[in-house]
This record gives sequence, structure tokens and C-alpha cells, in this order.
Amino acid sequence: MARGSQRPFAIFLVLFAFAMPHPAPPEPETDRSPPETWRPEAFEAPDYYALDELLSEEVKDLRDEVRAFVTNEVEPIIEEHAQEASFPHQLIPAFAEHGLLGPTLPAEYGGGGHSSIAYGLMMQELERGDSGLRSFCSVTGSLVMYPIWRYGTEAQKERWLPALARAEAIGCFGLTEPNVGSNPSDMETRARREGDTWVLDGHKRWSTNASMADVALIWAKDEDDVVRGFLVETDREGVSTPTIDETWSLRAAVTSEVVLDGVQVPDSARLPHAEGLKGPLSCLTQARYGICWGTIGAAMACYDTARQHAQNREQFGQPIGGFQLMQERLVDMVQEITKAQLLNWRLGTLKETGTMRPQQVSLAKRNNCQTALEIARSARQMLGGNGVTSMYPVMRHMNNLESVVTYEGTHEVHTLIVGEDVTGLNAFT
Repeated sequence: MARGSQRPFAIFLVLFAFAMPHPAPPEPETDRSPPETWRPEAFEAPDYYALDELLSEEVKDLRDEVRAFVTNEVEPIIEEHAQEASFPHQLIPAFAEHGLLGPTLPAEYGGGGHSSIAYGLMMQELERGDSGLRSFCSVTGSLVMYPIWRYGTEAQKERWLPALARAEAIGCFGLTEPNVGSNPSDMETRARREGDTWVLDGHKRWSTNASMADVALIWAKDEDDVVRGFLVETDREGVSTPTIDETWSLRAAVTSEVVLDGVQVPDSARLPHAEGLKGPLSCLTQARYGICWGTIGAAMACYDTARQHAQNREQFGQPIGGFQLMQERLVDMVQEITKAQLLNWRLGTLKETGTMRPQQVSLAKRNNCQTALEIARSARQMLGGNGVTSMYPVMRHMNNLESVVTYEGTHEVHTLIVGEDVTGLNAFT
């Protein structure tokens, strides 16, 4: 055959080869099992100054119950939910079962009637699992149930508190707005009265739980610029709750907006005993108290992960925990955790006696958020490259804490609150 007559046949063979199905290349074998240097079930809570000796058996039992719940039911699933940016709805009934929704409120309304220290320790253990889960429970108990109990009517208490405590209803809190954060007195959401009806217009942002909530506690200014609270069912006409997606933090939580467009509610939806900013700020004090404890739970999780890793990871022929620089990191962590634990215990005793001041909560929130974030960052470095993966919980805690250090009063705002308290001089203006 002549050379020229072979070319069409060669082209045909090439095309035929491309048209034939080709088997997919084999997946590379990758070991996706957890690292040998850390086991979540081997968690040991740091208690360097024997704080347990200051706690009653009842309080320790409540803490240990939540600790076991987090170890057995939260930790096996939370990393996957964080990676998928999904909330573990299946855990909501368990929150109610373990008394995590309104634990300090009276039992007659579905609460646990527990002490403030017991509540703090429950939030500590829950945030050891994930800040987003503690946020769910904090919002329900401190930002929705508490104001209903403190400022609501008997009918409002009977309607909402038992349902919220049993997780038969979910609540959210609407104070922050797109243009209003640290200065809530500038809120733009308005409420105007028309007879026995109130009409609400406005836009709330960064509202935990809103997209799955049944009721939203909305703070708005009336026609006299007085701040009032309203219980707004989220299925009312004019209410929308779009989620805030694609965040790098609190990925296992539901964070949303609440948009109110001519929403009509009866006067019976108004909290009659809440007038002015004292109402929402008192709620924030309750929630911040829970954050003070919760953040130390996250810090404990990061510390214990780093401690186990240091004991079990070998380099240069010995466990890395035998090196001076690794020991220094661990000592710094346990030192700061111990200081924060004692700070929380004292804050709790003050709260129990009714002498706790909001400025004292600001100091603890400021200290403990910063402490937890620094511990998470140090633990991440101890874990090396794997520290940025979901093999360990540390990077997730670190990202979550970037939100916690900001919400419910930024680090800087709490600095100025305490600064004014110790100097008598207002540095806000």
C-alpha cells in the first residue's frame, strides 16, 4: 500500500481508540482513619486547682451527664456537619432531654431550676463539642426564654416556655441589624401602633436559629423611640428568615437574617414589662455569662487534644511532649484555663447571690474568649500540618471562636465597658 493511502486508516485507528470506553483510574489508597495520637473518648478535663472540690455532687452529676452526651453523641458527628455546613437537627431532642434549654428557669415553666454554676458547667461541656451547639442552647435559654420569663405576661410564659424547654418550639433573638451592631440604641427597626395591632418593619442580622425558629423575639423602637420587645411567629405574613451561608465559622450552626415587611402582631405579643434598652441588654448579660463558661469548654478540648498528641507523637526518637517548647505550650494552656475556671466559679457565686454586675461579665467574656482563642491557635501549631484538617477538632474550634470573640459584644466593646467602670470615664464617645 502506498504511504499516502495509510494516513486515513491511521487516523481511523486513533479516533476509534478515543471512542472506546476507558476504565477510570483506580482511586489512590488513602488512610482516612483518625490519627493514633488522639482519641476523643480519652478526654481528661484539666482541674489543676481541684475546682471539683467546690462543687456539689448534684452539680457535678449534671456536668458529667452533659460531658458524656458530648463525647458519645456529639463528637462522632460534629466534624462531618461542620464540613458540610449543616446543623445536626437530630440532636435537638437530646438538648431538651439533658435539660440544656433554660436550665436555670423555674421548673413550673419547664426549666430545670438549676444553679448558675450548674448552668455554666453545662454550657462549658456543650461548647467542648461545638460553639454552634452551645449557641443554639444559649439563644433559646438566655435570649428567648429568659426575657419571656422576666418581662412577659403569664399567658406568654405558659404558651412559650414549656414548648421551648421541650424543644417543641425553637426561638431566635433579633437585635443586631445590618447597620447597627455595637450601638443598639441606633436600631432602625420600627414598631407603630394601630389600635390593638403593632406593625413591624425592619431587618435583623446574625440571628442564630432564625431560619428554623417558630418565634422571634424582635426588639424595635416605637413611635416615641422607646425600645420594645415583641414575640413574632415566623410564619406570619411579611416575615422572612434567609440564612447567612458560606461562612468559615460556626458552620454547624444556623445563622440567619430576619426581615420584617409590614408584619402585624397583636398587642398581646408585646413584652409588657420591657421598655428601653435595659430589656435586650439584660438578656445579653445572661447570654454572655454562658459564653464565659462555654469558651473554656472549647479551650479544654483544644488543650486535651494537644496534650494527648504530645504524649503519643514521636519525633527524633521520643514523644514530642518531652521537648521543652512543647511543655511550655501545654503549661501556658493549663495555666490560662485554670485562671479562667476560677474566674467563672467566682462569677457564678456572685450571680447566685444576685450581686453580679454586667461589667464583671464583660471582664470574664473578654478574658475567656481571648484565652480560648489563643489556646486553640497554640494547640493547632502543636498538631503540625494535620492540625488544619478535620482529623482533629482544633481548627474547627479556632474558627468558631473567631465568631464568639465578636458576637454579644466585641472584645473592644467589653474593654471599654470595664475601662469606664474602673476609671469613671466614658471612652465610647
